[in-house]
Amino acid sequence: MRRAVREWLARYAPEGVVAVALSGGADSLALTAAACAEADVVDALTVDHGLQSGSAEVAAEAAAVASRLGCRSARVLTVTVERSEPGGLEAAARRARYAALDEARQRLPVLLGHTLDDQAETVLLGLARGSGARSIRGMAEFDEPWGRPLLGVRREVTRQLCADLGITPWEDPHNSAPEFTRVRLRGEVLPLLEEVLGGGVAAALARTAAQLREDGEVLDGLARGLLDDARERDALYIETLATVAPALRRRVIRAWLLERGAKSLTDSNLRAVEALVTQWRGQGGVAVGGSPSGTRLVAAREHGRLILRSE
Repeated sequence: MRRAVREWLARYAPEGVVAVALSGGADSLALTAAACAEADVVDALTVDHGLQSGSAEVAAEAAAVASRLGCRSARVLTVTVERSEPGGLEAAARRARYAALDEARQRLPVLLGHTLDDQAETVLLGLARGSGARSIRGMAEFDEPWGRPLLGVRREVTRQLCADLGITPWEDPHNSAPEFTRVRLRGEVLPLLEEVLGGGVAAALARTAAQLREDGEVLDGLARGLLDDARERDALYIETLATVAPALRRRVIRAWLLERGAKSLTDSNLRAVEALVTQWRGQGGVAVGGSPSGTRLVAAREHGRLILRSE
């Protein structure tokens, strides 16, 4: 644990000043302890979602443990989770949590307790979505401001560290609730895969994610250069896009759409927009996002250019 944090700090935060997202669970408690041992300054941030009775007491206890471990400060952030938001309760809580952490971090990188096991689960979820390599390359070690030093550490190690330090982690009831897809992956799917394939599945999935991330970063870099070549004010030249490999072309289209305000792009969205370039038959535009007011963004082909208009 200490080595993982030390190596992350050397790569991404050599000044040694970080914040830690502390839920009170084993992963974040162990991360906080390791960070206090390796970093010069650690601020703990605990989010109280208010979704369970006693959540305020759990958050207060986590903050107290953080102070005992040596954190410079330990703050509890209370948030309101909108249950009616798209994606369900889990997604709404995640959005509220990250927004609160981002607001409170005071420009510091925030360490998150995601482990190798979490990475494996993320890869499986991405594989089920079927959105290509981007969806199965997992979580990054550092996606500013979010740092994940423990992506090479198994979950059992974090629990062992808590036991060694005499810390009792909080057990979130949501982590055993079968209505959550990730819980079933953790408790049913991954153990079955380990049994059928003879072990080592979680580590193999994490290695696959790392390899795909390295490859994806190279392709994304090439796509950024191509985007500059294809750009003509707010449009893209069709001729430039039509002559490159599909993997690069879709990356260029994706980057262009996102910077112009498109939301929640899917593989089918991207391929439909790509068809405006490679399979032009006079078809109409492709909706790539909208707003609550009813306005939607539509990608279309016009005079040899790919344009984006509001309707």
